[in-house]
Amino acid sequence: MGLHDSDNIRDLPAQLTEKMSFGDWNNFLIWCESALGDRLVIKYAYTLLALLAAYIFWWYFRRPINWTRNLTDIGYKHLLENKTSGHAKRDIINSHRRMRKMGIKLPPPFPNGWFCVAESTDVPPGKSISVSCLGNTFAVFRSKKTEQVFILDAYCPHLGANLGVGGMIIDDCIECPFHHWKFRGTDGQCVDIPYSCKTTIPKTAKVKSWTSFEMNGFIYIWHHSDNLTPWELPRVQEIDSKKWIYYGRNEFYINCHIQDIPENGADVSHLKAIHEAGMFAGSDLRSVRLSKWSSLGLHAWDAKWQPVTEEGLGHMAVMSLKHSFKLFNKLDIVNVDITAKQIGPGYVQLYLVSSLGVMMALQCVTPVSPFVQKVIHRFYGPDNLLFAKFVVWGETIMFERDIMVWNNKQYIDNPCLVKEDKQIKSFRNWYRQFYSDTSLEYNNFQTGLDW
Repeated sequence: MGLHDSDNIRDLPAQLTEKMSFGDWNNFLIWCESALGDRLVIKYAYTLLALLAAYIFWWYFRRPINWTRNLTDIGYKHLLENKTSGHAKRDIINSHRRMRKMGIKLPPPFPNGWFCVAESTDVPPGKSISVSCLGNTFAVFRSKKTEQVFILDAYCPHLGANLGVGGMIIDDCIECPFHHWKFRGTDGQCVDIPYSCKTTIPKTAKVKSWTSFEMNGFIYIWHHSDNLTPWELPRVQEIDSKKWIYYGRNEFYINCHIQDIPENGADVSHLKAIHEAGMFAGSDLRSVRLSKWSSLGLHAWDAKWQPVTEEGLGHMAVMSLKHSFKLFNKLDIVNVDITAKQIGPGYVQLYLVSSLGVMMALQCVTPVSPFVQKVIHRFYGPDNLLFAKFVVWGETIMFERDIMVWNNKQYIDNPCLVKEDKQIKSFRNWYRQFYSDTSLEYNNFQTGLDW
């Protein structure tokens, strides 16, 4: 190529411009703008898809699930199908709960044992909260200095202010918001009355201090009508050491006697009736078996419940369960060995072991009032467990099916049982140890049922 050829190439744009008409040039500009716009749209579309994929990845693998349901959310749809007003719905449900016959001969509503009053994240250092449960109201607070949790009776003996509502934390003490009386967390004794000229504080200036224990994301209180020494709660070392991560929680309020909930572990026959249909069928028992999704995935269960007979561990029981999940009742997807350790009346450690990995669910059941139970599950497992969120979702759906029964059932003291129900009788004999002659009976409480 010679020098003149190079000059011709450099002049080519100018030559083309001279030969192109105004219409041709306008069309060319429109085409360039369109092509450039299409490329930008494609570029932005890919960017948005990448961001969406990153969010989905973060949501599924890293963002813990938080599933909460109130007392009126489950098991009452049959009462509300033609109602539109939220106020009317609440009135109908509360009316239904008031008319419901809970039982004739009822066990005491508050058994003896360890109960969860809060999750650790509810009480950061320097904060107090008020918690009503077990027929009492407690002030739960955490020292800013030592980060130790203390639980006191909530009401100040001076003029009755609630220490947990606005109480200021100073070292290991909580200061009443009303007159700034200061109470020590270790024993509930008042240590300062700022406006009193007396150097001696009355011994009656004291609130009850409760035995507490913090473990694996929960804060527990020891409740015993005979003030007996508490048993030890077993820690999950994988959670303490952070070998396992937190995958999420669910929280429910349930309208039943506390004993109904752990009794499910011994009622092995209900597993097929309630939990055979796949989780895709949902939690409404009126439609679970009729749903087109019920046979998509079917659950099979083989369970056994028995108390622990080892000395010193009589407050424990174990449910051993083999679970299989099949697609269309043909393709075996996964088999899971489940061990549920019932530790006292209101705490369960649930281990799930399968070929896909290991997970654990911690269940706490706390009586908020005689016939309102607060249930929390917290889920843990190894990092990057692909099926973890699926387990959380599946367990939640299955548990809601049980809630639909509990929210509408009656406690029967002397049930009509068949031979296959013998484990229910064994459970009731075992659970009876958590009641004392001094346990408060239901008749001692004049508690409204409205929510």
